[in-house]
Amino acid sequence: MKAIVITKYGSPDVLQFEEVEKPTPKDNQVLVKVQAASANPLDWHGIRGKPFIARLMGTGLLRPKSSKVGADVAGRVEAVGKDVTQFKPGDEVFGGCNGSFAEYACAREDRVALKPANLSFEEVAAVPVAAYTALQGLRDKGHIQPGQKVLVNGASGGVGTFAVQIAKSFGAEVTGVCSTRNLDMLRKIGADHVIDYTQEDFTKNGQRYDLILDAVGNHSVSDYKRALNPEGVCVVVGFSGMSYMIQHMIVGSFASKTGSKKISMMLTKPNKEDLIFMKQLLEDGKVVPVIDRRYPLSEVPEAIRYLEAGHAQGKVIITVEHSDKT
Repeated sequence: MKAIVITKYGSPDVLQFEEVEKPTPKDNQVLVKVQAASANPLDWHGIRGKPFIARLMGTGLLRPKSSKVGADVAGRVEAVGKDVTQFKPGDEVFGGCNGSFAEYACAREDRVALKPANLSFEEVAAVPVAAYTALQGLRDKGHIQPGQKVLVNGASGGVGTFAVQIAKSFGAEVTGVCSTRNLDMLRKIGADHVIDYTQEDFTKNGQRYDLILDAVGNHSVSDYKRALNPEGVCVVVGFSGMSYMIQHMIVGSFASKTGSKKISMMLTKPNKEDLIFMKQLLEDGKVVPVIDRRYPLSEVPEAIRYLEAGHAQGKVIITVEHSDKT
């Protein structure tokens, strides 16, 4: 089968489009014939090996431990491991795995769910990582409540477009921050208010929010505190550089312990329950994936370069055409 392979850290140029052995599912896994995948910031961070601390946490110190790339997957079950009970060959599924930038990929049974019938493979491939991040940031870390004033920074990106819609589904009054060209799109997906960051700094305009979800991570702790109501919460899920990251981790933690306003970072935790939760929102039409561009599997390096430039409107999708050999 064809797959994207990585053997060393670097720019997207290090990615290779190669013929590799078709994987065999473990006892608790399903083998998915991939129809679509999507690119996430975690992919290009992994490709570049940055931030360096991630290498110390197990991705590989000098070179990647895994040659596989891609985390979001959508496709049809081709085969199942002996312990799998929830799926059978032919089922249409979506979820997370290691190595979705390939014609076939193995995923744990508890990391995939049946695809909503009203969405395409490309649409559901956009969901897992970005939607997990938005949902867990708003609900689990942010403790979102109906009627709250919620601001999403980086609202036009993959995480941001999901965050705006998820926050609306919880009954919040939502403000989205983005560039000029994305203002209309944010209104269309439900934002009550929009802020053009090229014209206005949301931390200096006098407005206060109960909950801020920052998918960019490009403000200081003092900026966040200024934009929060008393008892307000800011959840940072984006990465704009080590200086901000260290400040959010150390200063944010200290500020949260010594004051009423909370600033915290979050690591996304894939799980079946949240995937099912998102599936329901998708089926109900409360969340609609926003797709910017589509790239064929062979052009993953170009897709990563585009995503890394930071101007994607919603998600970047990888489409997979299967050769006769597979």
